[in-house]
Amino acid sequence: MFSKVGLIVLGSLALAVVGAAFYSGNLHLAAGGPMPDPSPTPESDVELNKLTEEEKRVIIDKGTDRAFTGELTDNFEEGTYYCRQCDAPLYFSNDKFHSGCGWPSFDQEIAGAVTKVPDADGERTEIVCSRCKGHLGHVFTGEKFTEKDTRHCVNTTSLVFIPKVSKKKANTAIFAGGCFWGVEYYFLREKGVKSVRSGYTGGSVSRPTYEQVLSKTTGHYEAVEVEFDPKKTNYETLARLFFEIHDPTQTDGQGPDIGQQYQSVMFFQDENQKEIAQRLIKVLEGKGYNVATRLKPARRFWQAEEYHQRYYEKNGGTPYCHKYTKRF
Repeated sequence: MFSKVGLIVLGSLALAVVGAAFYSGNLHLAAGGPMPDPSPTPESDVELNKLTEEEKRVIIDKGTDRAFTGELTDNFEEGTYYCRQCDAPLYFSNDKFHSGCGWPSFDQEIAGAVTKVPDADGERTEIVCSRCKGHLGHVFTGEKFTEKDTRHCVNTTSLVFIPKVSKKKANTAIFAGGCFWGVEYYFLREKGVKSVRSGYTGGSVSRPTYEQVLSKTTGHYEAVEVEFDPKKTNYETLARLFFEIHDPTQTDGQGPDIGQQYQSVMFFQDENQKEIAQRLIKVLEGKGYNVATRLKPARRFWQAEEYHQRYYEKNGGTPYCHKYTKRF
């Protein structure tokens, strides 16, 4: 990505030497001062989402989206922008502006969310996610677009946008709490629920199959998408039920079902859902529960094979690893 005023021309041999030394891997200035690591590594405890090949090209290999092609370039809906690789919140919508450069532009990041790293060419400054160190784009100053005189030029591919209040998904909720058969069983019996779909979400593979998800190579979770009637119930009521029909303290799965695809996750579709989920987790922690449930921005939900839908209704029996336990 290029600055509005063009690339900066090195004005002295000293700067050229520094740039060359940085490019060759020398991480210290001639005077002995440290320079930032040009390829910082993720924090050791960060959970990384699986990426598509195109996402890897941009986020891992420091590639660039084609200008004016990203769906978020002209998006000015109220909400928050998250890191596609690790789900860290990066930018608020009120810090976004239209620069005409062809990429999403922000004049300020969420405090501590973005790390600035000198490019190997010694001319530009790269920006990466502070949590996972995934490539975001570059930052420029001196262009006078806004009073902050700063432009974070970010790839759409590096971002996931969650609106403040999602009109499209206002009456749906997505939960992952172990085998979707059992989660579906309880939500279908809840007052105000119109429909429940079992499926897969959170991963990188399009139209995943049950076998692919079981292989633990897609990054998807078994989940349910719940559609509800807002005149009869609401998201908070359903979220409370979610915490009471599975064990939110189990870290490695649910009951005897062990694996990433069975872990507890709430996929928030707007900031309102996120705030409710955070508040309920704090309530449970205040009651002494060590909550393992993760909060993740919603990704595309893929409906599972037909034989998974209404499984217990079709085949009889009751859930083997889910039961109701009052916690609120």
